[in-house]
Amino acid sequence: MPDRRILTTESGAPVADNQNSQTAGPDGPVLLQDQHLLEKLARFNRERIPERVVHARGSGAYGHFEVARDMSAYTKATVFNGVGTRCEAFVRFSTVAGSRGAAEAVRDPRGFAVKLYTPDGNYDLVGNNMPVFFIRDPLKFPDFIHSQKADPFTNRQEPENVWDFFSHSPEATHMFTWLFGDRGIPANYRQMDGFGSHTFSWTNAQDDQFYVKYHFKTEQGIATLTTEEAAVLAGASPESHNTDLLEAIERGDYPSWTLKVQVMPAAQAADYRINPFDVTKVWPYADYPLIEVGKLVLDRNADNYFAEVEQSAFDPGNFVPGIGPSPDKMLQGRLFAYGDAHRYRLGINHTRIPVNSPHATTADNYGRDGAMQVEANGGRSKNYEPNSFDGPVQTNEPHYVGLPTAGVSGAYQWDRRETDDFEQAGALYRLIDDTARQRLADNIADGLAQVDNREIVEQSLSHFRNADPDYGDRIERAIAARRA
Repeated sequence: MPDRRILTTESGAPVADNQNSQTAGPDGPVLLQDQHLLEKLARFNRERIPERVVHARGSGAYGHFEVARDMSAYTKATVFNGVGTRCEAFVRFSTVAGSRGAAEAVRDPRGFAVKLYTPDGNYDLVGNNMPVFFIRDPLKFPDFIHSQKADPFTNRQEPENVWDFFSHSPEATHMFTWLFGDRGIPANYRQMDGFGSHTFSWTNAQDDQFYVKYHFKTEQGIATLTTEEAAVLAGASPESHNTDLLEAIERGDYPSWTLKVQVMPAAQAADYRINPFDVTKVWPYADYPLIEVGKLVLDRNADNYFAEVEQSAFDPGNFVPGIGPSPDKMLQGRLFAYGDAHRYRLGINHTRIPVNSPHATTADNYGRDGAMQVEANGGRSKNYEPNSFDGPVQTNEPHYVGLPTAGVSGAYQWDRRETDDFEQAGALYRLIDDTARQRLADNIADGLAQVDNREIVEQSLSHFRNADPDYGDRIERAIAARRA
C-alpha cells in the first residue's frame, strides 16, 4: 500500500486521532485543551458565507471564447479583434428568486454571466436568458425582488405580492410575456440562449462610438419544460440543471453558444423611435441585424464548487479598453450594486480569488491590506500614487468615449417621461401561434387566480389588454375557469 498523506491541523501539525476527542478519563468531560476538536468545530461553524440575495442557486464551468469575425471596425477590445483570437472564459448560470437549495426546474429567469479572461484584464458580461427585464429604473429593484421573495409573515412566495407589484409596474408587461411563455422554464442551462440585455458602448481605435446588444445563441437547440413537466422534475431532481451541465461536460459533450451582436452607431441613438437604453425594450432585427462575432465553448468543470462557482464574482463594471457602459439606467445601478455585493459576501480581496483573478495580466495597483490578504501585498513598494519610484502609472488612454449628456448641468431631476410599455409585449404575443398564446394565458392565470384582491387582478389584466385585447381577455377567461 503506498504511503498516505498525513492529516494535519490548520497550522500543519500532524493529527494523532481524528476519531476521538480528548476527555478527562474514559467517561469524563471533553477537554478545552483539545485544539484539534476546537479548531475543527470552529471552522465548521464558519463554512458558510452569505448567499447571494438573487441568483443564489447556480452552476458554472470553464471554457474559451474564439473570434470568428474581426470586430475592429466597431471596437478596439482585443478580445473581439482578429479571427481566431481566443481567450479563456468562465460562465455561471443561475436561477434568480430561489435560495441555494431551491429546485432549478422552475419558472424563473436564468442568469447568464460570462467572464472573459482577456489580454487587457477581465471583462464581465452579466446577463439573463431573456433579452429584456422587468423594470428600467434601479430604484425599483429592491422592491421588485422583495415582491418575488418570501413574504415576511408567511415565509413563502405570495402570488398577491408578485401580482400587486406588477399591477403597479406596467413596464414589466413585456418581460412577463417572456417569462410566462414557452421559454419561461428552460429544460437545462445548455439549451437556452443568453443575452447581455442591457445596451453597452463600443469604441474603436478612431474613437468612433457604437451602442451594442449581446446575444448568445445556443448551438444545442432550445429545449423547454411545461409547467407540469417542471413540477415533476423539480420534485424528483431539484438539482436537475446542475446535474445536466456537469454530466454533459464530463462525457465530452461540450455546450457552445454563438455570440452575435446588434450594433447601432451612437449618432442614431437620439432619433431612434425606441429608447435604445430602456432594458424593457428590444431593438428589432429589421433595424439592427445580428452580426456574428464568435463562439463560446464550455469544456471543463470546476474542481471545487465552493472555491470556483460559489466564490465567482461577476461585476458589470469590469470593462476593458474598447467597451463601456451606456445611459441604460438599470445598467448604471448595477455598476455599483454588483461590486458592492461581492465586497460584502467575499470581502475586499475577492478579486484575488483565482476564479476572479485576471489570467493574462496581473492586478497591479496601490490597494493594500483588508481581510484575507494573502499575497505579497505590495512588499517594499510604495502604497501611494503619484510617487518618484517604480510603482504602476496611469495610461492616460480612456477605455471608451464618454457618454453624451443632456439637460441643464448641475440640476437633478427624476425621469418621468411617458413611454409605451405595451407595444413590444403585444407584438411578441401576436408572434406566437394560438396554442402558445393559450399556454401563456394559462400560466399567467395560474398565478392571478390565487389573488383575492380584485383591484390587483383587474389592474394586471388591463396591462395585458393594453398589449393586445385578446391577450387580456384570454387570461380573464382562464382565471374564471380556475375559480369555477
